[in-house]
Amino acid sequence: MLQAGENAPDFSLPDDQGSTISLNQFRGKKVVVYFYPKDDTPGCTKEACSFRDTYKQLLDKGAVIIGISADTPESHARFKEKYNLPFYLLSDTGKTTIKAFGAWGIKKMYGKEHEGILRSTFIVDEQGKIVKAFPKVSPDEHGPEVLAALS
Repeated sequence: MLQAGENAPDFSLPDDQGSTISLNQFRGKKVVVYFYPKDDTPGCTKEACSFRDTYKQLLDKGAVIIGISADTPESHARFKEKYNLPFYLLSDTGKTTIKAFGAWGIKKMYGKEHEGILRSTFIVDEQGKIVKAFPKVSPDEHGPEVLAALS
């Protein structure tokens, strides 16, 4: 997994509307990139709603919020609409960006190991460098945790 001090890999991925969003288009701004396993699942919904509930304060800190999963743009559109999510959700069905950030690996669930998306978040500075990495995220209060890190 990438660490603070490393350059964030650029990416260009489709959003829920079919537009292509790239990290480079936000140079000059702080960007919060968070990786999550699946739309509309309990933990991912809590995490997304935590970002939604702190969205205004995150914007006030000059941050752009981008969530990335392997779900399709159509799935993202339903998820955004259902929970009124005001930030970008990008689709990485090929898992290229997920793997480039190191957010893919072995997970344990019910005593069994499998590969999947590791819930993780990165704060990228105005020059494209990672300034903070959250390798193991608790979804409930992650929005306020990221907000505190931006302060």
